[in-house]
Order: sequence, then structure tokens, then C-alpha cells
Amino acid sequence: MNQAATKIIAVTGATGAQGGGLIRAILAHPDGGFSARAITRNPDSDKAKALAALGVDVVKADLDDEASLAQAFAGAYGAFCVTNFWEHFSPDKEIEQAGNLARAAKTAGVSHVVWSTLEDVRNWVPLTDDRMPTIMDRYKVPHFDAKGEANHLFSDAGVPTTFLNTSFYWDNLIYFGMGPKAGEDGTLAITFPLGDAKLAGIAGGDIGGCAYGIFAAGNEFIGKTVGIAGGHLSGAEMAASLTKALGREVRYNAVSPDAYRSFGFPAAEELGNMFQFNAEFSDEYCAARDLGFTRKLNPDLQSFDRWLEENASKIPLD
Repeated sequence: MNQAATKIIAVTGATGAQGGGLIRAILAHPDGGFSARAITRNPDSDKAKALAALGVDVVKADLDDEASLAQAFAGAYGAFCVTNFWEHFSPDKEIEQAGNLARAAKTAGVSHVVWSTLEDVRNWVPLTDDRMPTIMDRYKVPHFDAKGEANHLFSDAGVPTTFLNTSFYWDNLIYFGMGPKAGEDGTLAITFPLGDAKLAGIAGGDIGGCAYGIFAAGNEFIGKTVGIAGGHLSGAEMAASLTKALGREVRYNAVSPDAYRSFGFPAAEELGNMFQFNAEFSDEYCAARDLGFTRKLNPDLQSFDRWLEENASKIPLD
């Protein structure tokens, strides 16, 4: 298809899991009517150069600079908007960046924004509820709450938006230190404060594939909240799949949220709260992330077992 006739999707987080997944989906559908514009702070990075080598238009902009985003969004039909809390650990910064994205999309006249977001846990566990600690005086799970709080910025800006509620990244087993660890007896175990509850999870790159499905559906999901997941798995089920994929026994070590919060690694308190929220509201959280609906958006959606076939060898086991 002639690129001049395609609708441009401007993709923030283009070198990350979500944005990169969307760009791959656009490239995989050359007759889908879309072309990708990759937005990155550093067009000279290896990942950005790799996108350019695939024929993707790579444009420099910064989430902290609204004017640069408006320029990068200019002429685009759609924009995929995502922030990265783990770059700075600042919910205030994340909310500010979301506002920059929303206002830039309005300035550029973007017809459809897909905003990658999450629930505001404070709607379920108010700050006055002491079942989990309050963090930074204002949040229960900062990287959830800030995104959820920022949703209104897109509505307030008058931007046609789909609110895409994502799920736990299975990639965290590789990159976030959540993979199996050997105990004193040498047996591997994954440790989560989930009890017997199921956790909604997804391959990070599949989020982009779902975003593609939302854009491809035209106006169907504008103004709506859409939840996605590739699987609803208990800790024991995850351990069983890991055992099969790794060829080594992996146990599930269920701990209390308080114990998890006490582990002392960066964000242990926040992630303890997150898993506690996931566990206590598991039925509602998973129901909002229907697997059949997610597969309709993204027919290439991976199950956990399929994801492990491709990625188990990348999981550090030391």
C-alpha cells in the first residue's frame, strides 16, 4: 500500500515493549491502512536505528516537552500514548507527562488516542483504608494510581480516547527480578503475595498488538475502557508452566503482602500493595480483562505457555 495513503499512528514508547509491539503489528499488516511514526527521545539509539532500518519514520520528542510532542503528532491520525513510571518512580511526573501527551494530541488534531493505563487502586482501597500502607502520602499503588488519575486529562482535553487497561507483564520474570530463585536446597521458586488468586498477565509486546486491533476497529472503542490479558493464572499454575518450560522444578512460594513489602528491594512496598490489590480483587480485575475479547483484538495473542516457549531461556535463574 502507498504509504502516502495510509493513516499515520504516532507511537510513544516506540523502543519499549508496548510501543515496539504496536510498530511490529503495523509492519506485519502492510495492507492494514496504517503506517508507524516512532517517537523517541534518542533517535540515535540502537533500537531507534533498527526501526529506521525497517523503514519506520523515527521522530525525536520528549514526554516532558509538550511542544515537541505536538510537533511529533502533527499530521497523525492516531497516537499511542504510554509512560514509563519505572524510569523515574515519580507519580507526579507520570501525571504531568500524561497531560503533555493529552494536550499535544489535542493541539495536533489527532483523531484517536489509545492511552495505556491502569486502575486507580484508591477507588477500591481508599487512602483511609489501612489494609495496605499509603505511599508518598497520596497513593496506594503509585504506578497504577497515577495512570488512572491521569485518565481525565485526555477527556478534559477533548481528545477521542480509548483507555487501555493493561496487565502484569510476564516479561517481569526476565527483566524485573521476579523470576524463579533457588532456595537453600537449590529448588527454584517464584514468590508472590497472591495466595490462591489468579493474576491477569500478558506478554508486553502483545499490548501493542491489542492497540493495533483498537485502531483497526475505527471509532468502535473511542470513549471506552478496554481491559486486556493473555492469561489468568494462579501462582501455582505459573510455577507448573515454568517447571515444564525450564525442565526444572519450580515451586510457588505464597507469602503475605506484609512479608513481600518487607523484602527491601526498590519498590517492594509498592509491588506488595499491587499484588495485594490483584489478589483481593482478582475476580473483578480478571473479569475486566476478558481473554476471548483480547484475542479478538489481537489474534496473535500469546498464552503464558507459548510465551515461555520463546522466552524461558531468557529468564535468569541465579
